[in-house]
Amino acid sequence: MERYTWDGQPISRELPHGVSVVVYRRTPKWLLLLLHRAHNGADYDGDWAWTPPSGARHPGEAVHDAARRELYEEAGLSLCLQPTPLGTAEWSLYVAEAHDQDFVVLVDPEHDRYVWVTPEEAVRRVEPAVVKDSLIRAVNFLQTQNQGQN
Repeated sequence: MERYTWDGQPISRELPHGVSVVVYRRTPKWLLLLLHRAHNGADYDGDWAWTPPSGARHPGEAVHDAARRELYEEAGLSLCLQPTPLGTAEWSLYVAEAHDQDFVVLVDPEHDRYVWVTPEEAVRRVEPAVVKDSLIRAVNFLQTQNQGQN
């Protein structure tokens, strides 16, 4: 049975079905990029309201290409992506550092705004639990990798 995204795009039958990219920067404290989904209105704060850039993988699309595409489509960013071992069989998880000179966030029509927030605030905002858990794993991964740095 074929599965499709909210906008009618086919989803890969092969695992993983999608990707998330946790974008971070150090200015000097750590901040994470969250996007707010527009379809429930600007005041909505429930499940799926705030997420890192993410989306479904197209049939035949390489996982890394899907991560690169989703980051660019949803946030207008082209950053160096780092795969992590933290995803699930169904969903891959990447991290990407945005240096101040590297980016201007341009949200797509699926989103109405973005925020840069501390990891603690990001974890507080993100729902449902499956997305929150992946975000917590990414934050722990980044902190472990960058011990001794900002």
